[in-house]
Amino acid sequence: MEADDGVTLDELKGLLRRLRSKQRLSMTALERRAGLGHTTVSQALNGPSIPSEATVIALGQALRAETGVLLELRERAAPPVYVPARQSSGEDDRFENRYRQYVQQRHGRLSVVGLDLSRPERACWPLDAAYLSLELAVPSANMEAAGGVDPGPDGGSGARVRVERAEQALGGRRRTLVRGLAGSGKTTLLQWLAVGAARRDLTGGMSHLNGCIPFVLPLRSLVRRGELPTPDQYLSAAGCHLHTAQPPGWADDLLDSGRALLLIDGLDEVPQGQRAHTRRWLNELLAAYPRATCLITTRPSAVPEGWLADADFTEASVRPMSSRDVGVFVTRWHTAAAGNVTTAQERDHLSALQEALKDTVRAQRDLAHLATTPLLCALVCALHRDRRGHLPHGRMELYEAALSMLLHRRDTERDIHAPEGLTLTEHHSIQLLQRLAYWLIRNGQTELDHDTARALIADALPSMPHIAEQADADAVLMHLLARSGLIRQPTADTIDFVHRTFQDYLGAKAALESRDIPLLVKNAHDDQWEDVLRMAVAHARPDERARLLCRLISRGDRTPKHRSRLYLLAMACLEHATELDPAVRREVEARTAALLPPRGFDEARELSAVGPVILDLLPGPDGLEDDEAEAVVRTAGLIGGDAALTVAKRFRNSEKDNVAWALQAAWDRFDPHDYASEVLSHVPNLRMLTVSTPEQLAALRTLPSLPGVSFDGPFTHKEMASVIDPGMFQQLMLRDNPVLQQLAFLQPYTALERVSLTGCSNIEDLTDLANSTVKDLQLWTGSSVRLESLKELTGLTFFGIDQELPRCGLETLPVTADLTTLFLGSTTCRSIGTLRGITRWPNLTSLNLCGPVKEISDLKALPHLDLLILQGEAGLSLLEHLTITPQITRLTVTNLQRGDSLALVATALPQLKELNIHCFTGHRSIDLTPLRSMPDLIIRLYGAVEVTGAEHFPANAITRTPRPRN
Repeated sequence: MEADDGVTLDELKGLLRRLRSKQRLSMTALERRAGLGHTTVSQALNGPSIPSEATVIALGQALRAETGVLLELRERAAPPVYVPARQSSGEDDRFENRYRQYVQQRHGRLSVVGLDLSRPERACWPLDAAYLSLELAVPSANMEAAGGVDPGPDGGSGARVRVERAEQALGGRRRTLVRGLAGSGKTTLLQWLAVGAARRDLTGGMSHLNGCIPFVLPLRSLVRRGELPTPDQYLSAAGCHLHTAQPPGWADDLLDSGRALLLIDGLDEVPQGQRAHTRRWLNELLAAYPRATCLITTRPSAVPEGWLADADFTEASVRPMSSRDVGVFVTRWHTAAAGNVTTAQERDHLSALQEALKDTVRAQRDLAHLATTPLLCALVCALHRDRRGHLPHGRMELYEAALSMLLHRRDTERDIHAPEGLTLTEHHSIQLLQRLAYWLIRNGQTELDHDTARALIADALPSMPHIAEQADADAVLMHLLARSGLIRQPTADTIDFVHRTFQDYLGAKAALESRDIPLLVKNAHDDQWEDVLRMAVAHARPDERARLLCRLISRGDRTPKHRSRLYLLAMACLEHATELDPAVRREVEARTAALLPPRGFDEARELSAVGPVILDLLPGPDGLEDDEAEAVVRTAGLIGGDAALTVAKRFRNSEKDNVAWALQAAWDRFDPHDYASEVLSHVPNLRMLTVSTPEQLAALRTLPSLPGVSFDGPFTHKEMASVIDPGMFQQLMLRDNPVLQQLAFLQPYTALERVSLTGCSNIEDLTDLANSTVKDLQLWTGSSVRLESLKELTGLTFFGIDQELPRCGLETLPVTADLTTLFLGSTTCRSIGTLRGITRWPNLTSLNLCGPVKEISDLKALPHLDLLILQGEAGLSLLEHLTITPQITRLTVTNLQRGDSLALVATALPQLKELNIHCFTGHRSIDLTPLRSMPDLIIRLYGAVEVTGAEHFPANAITRTPRPRN
């Protein structure tokens, strides 16, 4: 036996060494990745003793190995333990199979206790379809080795934790205490473990539990029996009707052999006076059965940190669901619900509800904040379905339903009575929590210290004699922390609200009860008060509501600095104004008429500065002009985030090019995967995307092939090739890429027409493009291309460059192709000084200048030159050096300066047919009078604030973007 143990230990250590070699990790790198000391790692790989479970888990994770396999080897290497003489019988096996089937049936469904639905059967769903893997925060390995608390860099008790999915976080651990807020999914996690173990289908780090028999022990039921149960009483105590058929000694044998999985739920549901006894029961149980695997759940404040440390329990904390998790939960919940319907019509209806609810949760920020626990997310899903796609009228009723469930119905319907030794009604709990919430809001704080919270409650108790008779302020505060599900204790001395939404809801109610309307209005410009104002309008009586909104717009009238925000906030509040004087409503709507919908980028930028409140007010797409639709998308894009994604999603089917470009430009402000799947994949004329992160690259693989991509950053040619289609790819832009050294990889791309290089410091030779289909080449700042290689690219028709050239400039530029378009950047223009030599390309039809040059008279010698673009430093004044050039019929100017006269245009370009002036930088006042001799001219003005002389032209000759408001 001892020899076998030694062989197994050698196998474990040999496997660890092979894994290290395969990963090519030095000992130092392995120690750093695992968070373990040198001696610990050295002994684990080479020493004579058996490494601890925590060490094996840390090494397994660092080496990307299956921790279950490693722990199984460690278990086999451990010193032999006493094996009971009682042998398993056929009767045991038959009962075990019956019990496994029972566990699967008993715990294979999820339910929401305390949910008020018209059809109660809809509050239950299959576990398989609805379960969402939770994220747990667990101590890093070196913290566990030190006893669970790791000093931070400042020497205090620290916060170094590792966040993992439950399957990874619990993998291989024998004893874990899981802390989580009310409704965070603790009980569901136990159900999932029980069903998985009963089915023997757990995978990865949990696979070692497949041979275990689960016992789900809800402490709230056990403590009512009086004495806590012994192993032979587990089934009867948990209400399992199979207990009478249980073979004698069966549970003892499972625990003793290490095949029992104890899933103990709800330490917080044990009355305070019995928790010490429960702890002794646990310690005695584990002392008697040291090989049993045990997982216990509790709310965070029910027991102190390290409560079970002497029994070698690791503590893990359930994390709130991310926005991605919420989306997955909504999908799985509706999939689970669809399993209970019988008609295709109802399944289609559920699918539509799923998509609608995802958009609603994203769009309504307070709802998104609310739905960060499985319980509340399930509440939202169930009520949304129960009311045929409509949440309770207004969000306020949803909060009321959630508060009722958390503060009263959930404990009552689970038959939990006074676990902290006192009873609070729902009304009393709300009144006390309001005091805490309003103090935080008034003082601009996110948390309050324990003494302040106790004092606020103590001040209230004289007016609540029923509570004062039961307990003092300390006990009441501890009860609210343990049972309300609304406040928590992030540190030993501080208290905060779990959901900011509930804090604002309760604080707004307290503000109105205190008649603090002036205080609300005074702080309305602060985005931290935004939701408080909106909820105050919802809580208010009609006369209070009218007074609050009138004061809000009156303050906006007097305060130019905050005017737009105050007007828009008042408008957003109308959603909650279920009963309001029509005259007040008209006053509010009149103030926002000049702001919504936005027209143009400037207005989009101004509205985005107001903050997310604007998202609730953005209209469309129906009824919007093209410029308004684009501006709405740009506003949402500038704000970004989940709520803005629902706005962008409304425009995803637009066939307008300007809207498509706005949608393309916005995706770096969103989660790449979500935005790609929910917006970009639906855009009918998607042309170009910028990829700057690995996440965007991965998301791009899920989209149909694009004709153009801009890769910003050090992407390899293999990474780029993985997302572009050689047969349809037309445009490649590379920016800040020091990795690429040549462009030979582009030769298979038979549709490629345009290549742009910016900051590609190691690409020197362009001859790889010599026989390609590339017609358009642009070399911008930071490129290191040897210009002599340009002479090989004889098929170019468009050439753009923004690099320094010799003073002789264009005369010696080695571009022998017959160009039709030339783009000269500001650096190039400054370095060459003149346009001498431009006549080398007699077929030029378009010239774009971005910097100051002289001697532009050569342009007259270009017979086909039709379009002249003057950008940046190439202002209108360049036309002073140009003699009459009648062949130019189109002119674009992007930087009009004060003092520039359009008389230069009339003199130099007498045959001009189109004039485009962009005023987004520089001077924004335009006088068109000097052009009155050109009545057939088409004029497009972008960003102009003041326009004079328009009366000299037909009404349809001048287009202004954005369109001026009346």
